[in-house]
Amino acid sequence: MSSKPSALKTAGSERVLRVGVIGAGIMGSNHGRVLAGLAGVRLAGIVDPLPAHRARASELIGCRTFGTFDELMAAGVDAVTIAAPTHLHCELALACIERGVHVLVEKPIASTVEEGCKIVTAAQRAGLTLMVGHVERFNPAVAAIKQAIRGEDILSIAITRVGPFPPRMSNVGVVIDLAVHDIDLIRWFTGSEIIDVQPQLSSAVAEREDIALLQFRTASGVLAHINTNWLTPFKARNVTVATRGKYIMGDLLTRQVTECFGFQPDGSYSMRHLPVGHDEPLRAELIAFVDAVRSGKAPAVSGGEGVASLEIAIKCLEAPSSVAPPVRPAPRRVAG
Repeated sequence: MSSKPSALKTAGSERVLRVGVIGAGIMGSNHGRVLAGLAGVRLAGIVDPLPAHRARASELIGCRTFGTFDELMAAGVDAVTIAAPTHLHCELALACIERGVHVLVEKPIASTVEEGCKIVTAAQRAGLTLMVGHVERFNPAVAAIKQAIRGEDILSIAITRVGPFPPRMSNVGVVIDLAVHDIDLIRWFTGSEIIDVQPQLSSAVAEREDIALLQFRTASGVLAHINTNWLTPFKARNVTVATRGKYIMGDLLTRQVTECFGFQPDGSYSMRHLPVGHDEPLRAELIAFVDAVRSGKAPAVSGGEGVASLEIAIKCLEAPSSVAPPVRPAPRRVAG
């Protein structure tokens, strides 16, 4: 990203950063709530074409709402967060960049790699900040795991991200909705690109894949797998990382991270719970975005990183015959 000095500093002091939110669904409303409470930030408003969404945002946050994109732009914004449906990300991001507005776009960055690259190129040419909302990186438990494996020789990573079917989901399956989080984490933990993808997908109860068992190999030789589905009646978010010297277990929901170390020839070892912070991940993410806009420095999750994770997710979906119908057992014969 460009290191072009930010235009938001005047006479040695920072003026208030005007930030708008595009999309007033669940995620967009959360963006608005957090932004409304950040120091040095003024929530310019939230735009959504649905009156019910605007009414809810206005009631929950007490902010201005708009029915059209142009109305939000006319109100004056320095930056926006895009929490609209994925198929609108490219159009909206390019429109913001064309107007000189810094952008944070929710994951996935776009519907296709080509669209994602268009956004990245446009932001680079304009010298604007582009950040992708891979919020799991800002989970304090994930940060603790990242710190624990720093400098370690990573051998394998296993991630489980499961839960019940979300009624709001209609246009994507579990790979784009859930697994893309963990594809990003694998790349971030290892600092290496994924070079081999072996997916097993199934559509059990939904039109798109709702079960995914994904295996990967990184350029550095790390083996990783992701188990994700919409069939589990409860949410679970677990990460384990094996290195030559440690074994780390993290629960991303309870935010408990345990480290096994000091392995002995007789099979004994030591265990300890690692300190984990209490920050709200979305708040930490939006603070990072605001800081990147003000400083002109590279954002925590670049557009290029967002495109790379999307590309791997799409490869999982495009693998030959990767989506299989559910196996139904044949009726059992009853003797007699």
